[in-house]
Amino acid sequence: MAVTLVNPAGLPEIPIYHQVSVATGTRLVNVAGQVAWDAEGRLVGAGDLAAQVEQCYLNVATALAGVGGSFADVVRLTVHVVDWTPDKMPLLLDGIARAAARLGFTPAAPASLFGIAALDVPEHLVEVEATAMVD
Repeated sequence: MAVTLVNPAGLPEIPIYHQVSVATGTRLVNVAGQVAWDAEGRLVGAGDLAAQVEQCYLNVATALAGVGGSFADVVRLTVHVVDWTPDKMPLLLDGIARAAARLGFTPAAPASLFGIAALDVPEHLVEVEATAMVD
């Protein structure tokens, strides 16, 4: 495995991610921000943040698999949520949990969450981008 996830002493342990990742692979993979489109470009989960988060994570997994990687290779995730407020956290976590159950992984790489005004189209509520190190 090319990525080791660490929670150094002195930093809080957050259940959904680790504070640090150490990458030792040979290929740096950058996955463009993934939105809630299926393979045909149709919106998944109109108006449903949890469903859109799930689809974003599934799309990241598909992109990684396309270059021989998986979520085990992810060094960092960045999540952009339209009109973010803390009360949306349960929906975000539900979407991640649903994707994790479908893919058989626990996404635990360091992550950043940004509230934003808008994405490419009004129907998109979330976008997830990933950086991975693949052997």
